[in-house]
Amino acid sequence: MKQIPTAEAVGQVLCHDLTQIIPGEYKGARFRKGHIVTEADIPVLLSMGKENLYVWELEPGMLHENDAAARLVRLCRGPGMAESQVREGKIELRAERDGLFRVDTARLNAVNAIDELMIATRRGNTAVRAGDKLCGTRVIPLVIREEKLAAAEAAAGESPLLELLPFKLKTAAVVTTGSELAKGLIRDAFTPVLIEKLAAFGIELVHHSLPGDEPAAVLAAIEAARAVGPDLILCTGGMSVDPDDNTPGAIKASGARIVTYGAPVLPGAMLLVGYFDDGTPILGLPGCVMYAKATVFDLILPRIAAGVELTKADFIALGEGGLCLGCETCRYPQCQFGR
Repeated sequence: MKQIPTAEAVGQVLCHDLTQIIPGEYKGARFRKGHIVTEADIPVLLSMGKENLYVWELEPGMLHENDAAARLVRLCRGPGMAESQVREGKIELRAERDGLFRVDTARLNAVNAIDELMIATRRGNTAVRAGDKLCGTRVIPLVIREEKLAAAEAAAGESPLLELLPFKLKTAAVVTTGSELAKGLIRDAFTPVLIEKLAAFGIELVHHSLPGDEPAAVLAAIEAARAVGPDLILCTGGMSVDPDDNTPGAIKASGARIVTYGAPVLPGAMLLVGYFDDGTPILGLPGCVMYAKATVFDLILPRIAAGVELTKADFIALGEGGLCLGCETCRYPQCQFGR
């Protein structure tokens, strides 16, 4: 750094905070470290008694933290994201719409492996709402060598590190199994829960049936649901390993390609997920979805709603963090479940 007359400091970068005191009105940092001095700042600085300033000597090939943060945020920003103003060398992205937030983890890690810079994001594969914070970018020192930004850009590649997919699915059909429900012996408490969960993603229930437990009847109900043409089919009940739980067999008999029957998540281990040839997903939901606030269904529904086809690898990855701790007061999704 170097000392220069304040009157000659326009365009220079301050090395430290400068405090202004106005008796009875204000005391605090009037100019922050890293601030780039403007023409309008000169009278204010002189009124603060700053005849000289300590500023950084920007050598060729060096970048100010604000410029570096701007280049980092460009590596992240995809459609549907809004960029904040730079503040103290940091820029944030926020969601402009509801959607599924996704992160290219491998490329993000490659960028963060480079010293003196960072990109911090919220967890990927989660639902966000308009206005939610998505990421923050900055460099660690006040100035950084441009070659490090070039290395970050090479590691990130051509496409954005972050993605915000709109929720695409609009309609759903529910097949509620169970002879006790078909006979009207008990009230269906499962479907109202699903209606509420689906509505959060803009999905409307357009078909509902209560076929009982017999495999042929459940299969016929699934086929009738398909004929309606919903974007999603959900089957509830009969998902355990009891001999009279026939829902998994009926889903398989329907011709769906089964991705998984079982998931390393508690609650929700007995989940079944499959797809028909036209891409329509069909899920067999275990009973826990009816009574537990957060289950495997809540973890995968954002991706389902955004039209992302799930793979076996997606479910394997749920194991770490897939144990709900059963807190007395549930704070999901503001907790470790699924993270």
